[in-house]
Parts: sequence; structure tokens; C-alpha cells
Amino acid sequence: MHVPDGFLDAPTSVATGAMAAAAVAVSLRGARRELAGQAGAGPAGAERTAPLAGLTAAFVFAVQMLNFPVAAGTSGHLLGGALAAILVGPFTGVLCVSVVLLLQAILFADGGLTALGTNITCMAVVTVVVAHLVFRTLLRVLPAGRSTVTASAFAAALLSVPASALFFTLLYAVGGTTDVPIGQVAAAMGGVHVLIGIGEGVITALTVGAVIAVRPDLVHGARGLSRPLKLRVGGALVDAPAAPAAAAPAAAAPAAAPKSSRAVPLAGLAASLVLAGFVSFYASASPDGLEKVATDHGIDRAAEEHAVADGPLADYGVSGVDDERLSVGLAGVIGVGVTAAVGTGVFLAVRRRETSRATGDEAGATDRERI
Repeated sequence: MHVPDGFLDAPTSVATGAMAAAAVAVSLRGARRELAGQAGAGPAGAERTAPLAGLTAAFVFAVQMLNFPVAAGTSGHLLGGALAAILVGPFTGVLCVSVVLLLQAILFADGGLTALGTNITCMAVVTVVVAHLVFRTLLRVLPAGRSTVTASAFAAALLSVPASALFFTLLYAVGGTTDVPIGQVAAAMGGVHVLIGIGEGVITALTVGAVIAVRPDLVHGARGLSRPLKLRVGGALVDAPAAPAAAAPAAAAPAAAPKSSRAVPLAGLAASLVLAGFVSFYASASPDGLEKVATDHGIDRAAEEHAVADGPLADYGVSGVDDERLSVGLAGVIGVGVTAAVGTGVFLAVRRRETSRATGDEAGATDRERI
């Protein structure tokens, strides 16, 4: 659902750019707490969440290359806001999808440069906010358990897609560059994106369920699934005492990270590379929901050519490589690598800044106590 240049007028594009910038600024502050383990994961969570956030961004990029058919002559692809919010938290999720959209626009000519604010607002902010609200609400009213997390992830992802589509329709009603019957556009956008939302829900639920099955502690939305052991004492339930930790030998070397802590990131990276480098060639060639509605209702008459339409990776192909399968695969692998590197770098920097701030606060408190 990448909006190209020219669909919205300049004032609306500027307004959505300001909205996106404000949302990213707020998300940076919130992500510092999520990535530093202050949202309930503890210090160990900080070491896991930043790399997982970079991997989540790379996975979203890879799966967005896999358009799946949803109706006659129409396809859809993952937006990723719900998946990112559930895996790494809502603030970090907004940043994950924003990184993907930025790299898609400047490297792959996917989504207009002047429409970047619109795409971030619709595909990152709206999807994350709607998905997070639906997901948390369902977790509160449904019985706790892994199946509830998976089912809630499906519902949250499904609803986030038409919400994003209808928000774009609202923007188009305010600042669209062509005169079209907005009621018909809203009906068409909502209808086709409900179908796309079903695909989004399936992908999100399967991914979240797979990670929970192996490492539920890595899933932000699954925190609290493990409950303390209860004992009945005198007719009342009390927490069981923690088992005493075995004394470690004084000269023992630091323990290596458990294999399971590396297995999920490595498996996720491998899956992303396979999806983008191989499976993407078999993606549906039909236009996605927005493209189909734009063509049917004349919205695309005002579309402008992308500024990097002649770039070396434009349209997810490597310039100069004649073999289409190889060209698409190489572009996908490059995209996954760049997204993982940029995303991880951004999230590590955000985490370190929060860690430094927290350390400074502790040092300041200690100095005040000494005084």
C-alpha cells in the first residue's frame, strides 16, 4: 500500500510529514525504554531486544516482497505494523516499519519520497496504534495463554490493515489531487484491504506463534505468560520460594550465551534471506490493493515518476543483471542485509543512549547521597 508521489497535494503531504516526524520522535523516546529492558524485560532483555528489532525490520522488508493474491486481479502484502508491535513493542515497532519504508523509498523506488510522511503515518503509525490497542484489549478480556496471544495477534493484524487503508482514504478526501467519488473509494479500499488483512493476520499469527513456541521471552506481547509457581499453604495460595542458585566456582569463566538465544535470530535472518532471495520471485504480479483502486477510480492519473526510478535497485531488481530471477533475488538479499544493518545500528544507538542516561542518573543520585 505504498503511496506514490502525486496522489496528495503539497499541504497534505507536508502535514503528514509533520505527523510522521512527531510520531517518530515520540517513538524514539518510548523505544529507549523498550530496548533498554525497562518495559519489564530487565537488563537481559536489553541485550536481546535491539538485535531482534533489527531482525524484525529485515523480516518485514522480506515479507513485503511477497505479494499474495486476494481477489481477481488484485494482490496484497504484509504491512508489518502489528507484527513489529507484538514482537518488539509499539514504539520500537513504529521505528521498525519506518526504517523499512525509508529504505524502500530511497533504494527501491517503492513509495514516493514526498509521500514518505504519508506512508509512515498510514503504514507504521496507524497500523501499530490500532494493532496495539486491539491486541492489549483482547489479552485483558480473554484467558491468559499462548493461544490467546496468537489469536489476538491475528485479530490485531487483520483490523490494522483496513484501518490504514481508510485513514489514507480520509487523507485523500482532504488533499487528493483528482476529483473522484470518495465514498466509492472508501468502500473499495476498505473491502479489498479486509481481504489483505486476513493474509496479514495469518502471517502475523504464524510468526508470533513460532517465536513463542521457542522463546516466549523474546516476544514483547507475550510477557507475563510465565506465572510464578503457587503453593497452597493453610488454604491460601502463595508464591513458591525460588530455588537457591548453585554457587559458581570462583575461577569459572563466563558462561557462553545459550544456543537458544542465538537460534531464533539466526533462523529469522535465514528465513528473511530465503523469502527475499528466492520466494519473492514467485510473488503475485497483480497490482496491490491501493494500485488496483487507484487504477479503477482514476486516482493514478496524478501519479508522478519516482525520483530514483532509474536507480540501481529500482523496482526490486539489480540494474545490469539480465536474468530476472537472479536480479530479483539479489535485490531482495541486498534489501534484507541493508535493512538488518541499518535497523540494528539505529536500535543499538537508541538503547545505548538510554543506558548512558540511566547510568548518569544513578551516578548523580549517588553523588547527591554523598553530599
